[in-house]
Amino acid sequence: MTAHAPARREFAFERRHFDVIARMIHQLAGISLAPHKVEMVYSRLARRLRELRLPDFDAYCALLESDEGTREVNFLVNALTTNLTSFFRESHHFDHLRDTVLPEIRARQADQSHPRLRIWSAGCSSGPEPYTIAMVLASAMTDLRRWDAKILATDIDTNMVDTARRGVYAADSAQSIPPSLRERFTRRIRDEDGEPKIVMEDELKRLITFKPLNLLEPWPMKGPFDAIFCRNVLIYFDRVGRTQVIESFARMLTPQGFLYLGHSESLYGVSSNFRQSGPTIYRRL
Repeated sequence: MTAHAPARREFAFERRHFDVIARMIHQLAGISLAPHKVEMVYSRLARRLRELRLPDFDAYCALLESDEGTREVNFLVNALTTNLTSFFRESHHFDHLRDTVLPEIRARQADQSHPRLRIWSAGCSSGPEPYTIAMVLASAMTDLRRWDAKILATDIDTNMVDTARRGVYAADSAQSIPPSLRERFTRRIRDEDGEPKIVMEDELKRLITFKPLNLLEPWPMKGPFDAIFCRNVLIYFDRVGRTQVIESFARMLTPQGFLYLGHSESLYGVSSNFRQSGPTIYRRL
């Protein structure tokens, strides 16, 4: 990263500014900001300087480090958290959930009058992942009503958690949902500006609990979970943070529970508590 800001920038953004912000986001969320992320950091925070009517990044860094900066620190985490997501993203995970995990759980609890099922979407972003999981459960399990079935969906970005809880999305985002599921589990509306939207049906919302959570802080839930989805989250942590989270996942999973990671993530050299069961699918030993 060059020390001097390009002439096109509205605010001077130097290495020392980047270092303050990178250190803070690592302490707060375990996210490691590589130097090549400088343009991303600048573009997302320059808008914030305008909103706060701050003259420069010196003033912004001073705000972050002040006693009055607590609320702004929350905004910083939200602003620098990447939230790319879509319905049925990496669809082989949901095929595996439907065809392997759910039948195993059903067989294991065949003699239970009120069988239990728990799935966690860790890093749920704006919500397509937990809603996809809910669609799989509701469509694959015709007797779902007799199950104690719950999906926990968490994210460090409080704005994303609020969006997920509302369950309203741009209409074109539904194109990745299989037509039969789209027809059953979503309905089309127009917002106050006349833009077409889709809304997740209450049948799905009843299955999901949305909560803000920093994966590097103590977890309030006890588990255990039959499956955990944590996809494209670990890539933002350093090695210590990845190891901490993965070992905690292992403790939270049922014996032989499943962990789903993102397409560019691996447990190689990170944990010996899992064996690979498919592309970015791991099973607790």
